[in-house]
Amino acid sequence: MDINIEFLNYIHQNAEMGKDTISQLVNIAEEGPFKQRLELQLRGYSDLFEKSKSKIEEAKKTSKGIKSFTKFTTYLMINFNTLLDKTPSHLAAMIIQGSTMGIVDVTKRLNDYQEANKEILDLAHQLLTFEQQNIEEMKKFL
Repeated sequence: MDINIEFLNYIHQNAEMGKDTISQLVNIAEEGPFKQRLELQLRGYSDLFEKSKSKIEEAKKTSKGIKSFTKFTTYLMINFNTLLDKTPSHLAAMIIQGSTMGIVDVTKRLNDYQEANKEILDLAHQLLTFEQQNIEEMKKFL
């Protein structure tokens, strides 16, 4: 498979996971500044998702979404982790953990796909920067 499409699919799946996870947390969070921050994150992941999808379609390929099993287990994990504690502090800590994993993973992928097209590398760097910003914003709610 073409490394550009492989890398785009990774970015697409990463943004989809962020979008799905934050969307679920938006439904759990109470109204206020924390929920507003989550809604901004949701828009950011949605934007990255659409950009990656568009680039995949431009290449006349089909995007590969996250497997249903992965989505389901993530959904269950979030519900379990928020069963007793739905406070902004707890939810922010969960997001920080997820974004940290995202930073590690996208950094590894950037090293693995150094030969990818510049536009795709730029999109990956946008994802990396976005994850870093999410962590900084979530620290305010700890």
